Amino acid sequence: MKDLRWRAALVLAVFVVALVYLLPTLGKELPEWWVKFFPDKKINLGLDLQGGMHLVLEVENDKAVENTVERLAQEIKGELGTAHIRFRLVERQGGDGVRLLLPKEQDWQQVADLMKDKFPLLEVTDRTLAQDQLQVLFRIEESQVRHIKKLAVEQGLETIRNRIDQFGVSEPDIRTQGENRILIQLPGIKDPQRAIDLIGQTALLEFKLVDEQRSVEEALKGRVPAGDKIYYSRKVDPVTGQVRRNAYLLKDRTLLTGEYLTNAEVRIDTQYNRPYVALSFDKRGGNLFEKITGANVKKRLAIVLDGNVYSAPVIQDRISGGNAIIEGQFTMDEAKDLAVVLRAGSLPAPVQILEERTVGPSLGRDSIRKGLLSMAVGGVLVVVFMVVYYGGSGIIADLALILNIILIMAALAGFGATLTLPGIAGIILTIGMAVDANVLIFERVREELRLGKTPRAALDSGYSRATWTIVDANVTTLIAALVLLQFGTGPVKGFAVTLSLGIAASMFTAIFGTRLLFDYLLQKRRMKTLSI
Repeated sequence: MKDLRWRAALVLAVFVVALVYLLPTLGKELPEWWVKFFPDKKINLGLDLQGGMHLVLEVENDKAVENTVERLAQEIKGELGTAHIRFRLVERQGGDGVRLLLPKEQDWQQVADLMKDKFPLLEVTDRTLAQDQLQVLFRIEESQVRHIKKLAVEQGLETIRNRIDQFGVSEPDIRTQGENRILIQLPGIKDPQRAIDLIGQTALLEFKLVDEQRSVEEALKGRVPAGDKIYYSRKVDPVTGQVRRNAYLLKDRTLLTGEYLTNAEVRIDTQYNRPYVALSFDKRGGNLFEKITGANVKKRLAIVLDGNVYSAPVIQDRISGGNAIIEGQFTMDEAKDLAVVLRAGSLPAPVQILEERTVGPSLGRDSIRKGLLSMAVGGVLVVVFMVVYYGGSGIIADLALILNIILIMAALAGFGATLTLPGIAGIILTIGMAVDANVLIFERVREELRLGKTPRAALDSGYSRATWTIVDANVTTLIAALVLLQFGTGPVKGFAVTLSLGIAASMFTAIFGTRLLFDYLLQKRRMKTLSI
């Protein structure tokens, strides 16, 4: 009887804990005291159940290679200057090459030693002497090009994941697809266009000097000075919605980028009551910003994000402390989104939307209704079959089945897992598997009863002989489910989640729970026969 009591206490404790985790999903509003002391997570519904957005992005990883080569060209200029080696030109050549012009062939050996030491990833593809100057072409190794492209996709995936996490989407599904594609599913998204703008923004932050010595008007006519480039600012009138574009002539050289950013947050300008974005740099970035502002006092420094000029203030004095601000005619949402993409970091390469689908909530409700209907019909048929075929023992199996479903749903809420349409299919399969364990036990008990054993002896023998068969079958199925969970994607993973939870729950309910009820009836109620 003591053994019976502790087993009953364990089953009751598991049932109560399951209800505690399941109540937030079943109830609409929870009292404040519940939120303070008990879990308040609800079961997350997948894209196919509550609606949302489905995106397939292509990472233009060739641009990542070009950006790397452009950065290497700038670094080569710096190293040549530090080594006091004269050169006429260093520029990117094509997508993965660098072109170097030297005024003297005699300087080549010194350059070759420097390149081998500082830039081992670049290999010489051509070296020609013409018009008293030496032209050398370098190229990134093919293996390194593949590595840069792969890294661009991986970094893009993590950057987009960080942005979406800060955006506040519950249970997004973000993963790579093929070599250069990223699949994104955002369940329950309320503003699809805002999400697209947030995800697709490259967020390349640059600080460039305004060329105030030359005319913007002349540059717009096609006479752009060497070393300069035309950029535009984009301002939207909040009243009329009209977009105004102003042209800026900026030095092409980037003085500072957003790679040194440590934080970006929205603040309110108390004088004009409008939001702006405050930036904080790390120690190295702060020192660079201080040097840049100190060397360019009374000059205009443009803040450029993804090719758009946000502001171009005049530097009044050296700015120390590693802080800067981005002002503009922002709405609060625009300022928040800008801060999010800056905090999450820039994408290593631009992304292009290849596929975009929006699943409406009405389709989600229809999926839920049909999924629950199929689960109810399947469950009722199983319950009726067990009662008709096994009598009173079938009722015990059905009670264990109900507890099994409660445990699965509670585990989904407790682990923060997502319930999808394939997940409902996994629950329906689990219903069949849960009673299948009892079928094995009941058939074994029937055989023992035919041999003339007492109900108690037949029950002991039936459970002891069938248990290991049930364990073997469920463990092998669980291994397959875990493999699907680890390597599967989307619908497959949703199916594997509920199947894994269902197997674990059925092992507890079908073996431990039903045996408890049988022992109670035989020991406490002194039953002389089994309805089986």
